[in-house]
Amino acid sequence: MDKREEIPKKTIYRLSVYSRCLRRLLENGIETVSSTALAAAAGVKPSQLRKDLAYFGQFGTRGLGYPVEALLETIKGVLGRETLQPVILVGAGNLGRALLRYDGFRKEGFNLVAAFDLAADKKVPVLPCPLLPQEEMVEFIGKNEVKMAILCVPAESAQQVANELVDSGIQGVLNFSPAILRVPEQVVVSNVDLAMELENLSFFIG
Repeated sequence: MDKREEIPKKTIYRLSVYSRCLRRLLENGIETVSSTALAAAAGVKPSQLRKDLAYFGQFGTRGLGYPVEALLETIKGVLGRETLQPVILVGAGNLGRALLRYDGFRKEGFNLVAAFDLAADKKVPVLPCPLLPQEEMVEFIGKNEVKMAILCVPAESAQQVANELVDSGIQGVLNFSPAILRVPEQVVVSNVDLAMELENLSFFIG
């Protein structure tokens, strides 16, 4: 079994949080950080932080804390961010174009290399990456060895597009469509349903 399959998804999520905290510390010239301080910045208990990091080896020195830069590089390696990972986006509507303009992806190690849309020939505002006809998607994925995609298409076409992505070699999909996708076990889908998130928030609002 792949070691990654033994790691809880929540741990992987927290690694991303730790990475952001460590990057801010490094930007402020801080070279070492205690588990207590890093845990507080990440909003977790120190015991949870140490448990998460223990999946990947031993870090830090008792009484001295963690070396910020070394730990950040290790986490980036675990998350596959040593180099920029190419990502495509499918569905360049209002939401898709907004995501294309988000500069946070590149800071986290992801390079949006192209967007695809059925109406790619229509005039749209200038985008930071090429907007291509959707029929060119399969060939582009193969030529550029893309493994990740962001899906922003309507629900009624989401499964068909997902099938094309998977058949082309995509292994991870960030799904902004409200559709529940059926994909092979080896393909990872992360669903982002904005309406559902608001619904959950509304439960806690008096």
